[in-house]
Amino acid sequence: MERQVLALEARLRTCRNVRTIGVRPNFTDYSEEEVRWIRNAEKIYYPTAFYADLFDAVGKPTFPSYHTYKCVQDKIKQSALFQLAGLPHPQTRVFYGKRQKAKIREYFSYPCIAKEPRGSAMGRGVFMINNDIDLNAYTHDRHVAYVQQYLPIDRDIRVVVIGSKVVHAYWRIAGEGEFRTNVARGGRISLDPVPEAAIALAQRAAQTCGWDDVGMDICLHDGQFTILEANMKYGREGFRAAGIDYFQMMERLIDGGQI
Repeated sequence: MERQVLALEARLRTCRNVRTIGVRPNFTDYSEEEVRWIRNAEKIYYPTAFYADLFDAVGKPTFPSYHTYKCVQDKIKQSALFQLAGLPHPQTRVFYGKRQKAKIREYFSYPCIAKEPRGSAMGRGVFMINNDIDLNAYTHDRHVAYVQQYLPIDRDIRVVVIGSKVVHAYWRIAGEGEFRTNVARGGRISLDPVPEAAIALAQRAAQTCGWDDVGMDICLHDGQFTILEANMKYGREGFRAAGIDYFQMMERLIDGGQI
């Protein structure tokens, strides 16, 4: 039986079983009818991080989960959670303020990776640090520095977990002269078989962290699969490459009560 669900963000706007009403900057901007829909909905889909906080406060479930919004858009929390849970993750440290940033070279040799700790996606805000000049450019006027061990890889695996299920997994291969594998940065998609161990790691990590709509980036380094990071705003190029209609898939997951 078809379920009708309510969404705020436009991600599912073309799904036949989703009513999308948009994200209003003020709750009072919603009409009386829309307010009734929100209050009566069993769950709100894609509410944004702002409204996910509010809905969680009043006990209203969301998809993605409140935990997904709280962590997946925050690399600092991600890394701490991976470390707490004992999940494989490159050496990563966060440095605050000028005195802390002066200690980066005590922990990391060149090259290393630096990232925007919050809100970045599609390879934006990821920097290769090869020398003191690069490091000074990254830390200049930055109160928070997020630095990670560089792993010399030319590909990684994107595993997409939706609900409690892995719905797709594929390789991303970096373009020539590029250390990032993101398609937006010239990477290409390969549909060669993905090792079951990588898929199992992604599923275990998502379940452990309480994430139900996430693209897990995993690489093979020194014979071990390692989680690089997780992305909530993952692209759909991998679905298109595999001939998977993302919106039809989401419709089926909604109808089946899986999300």
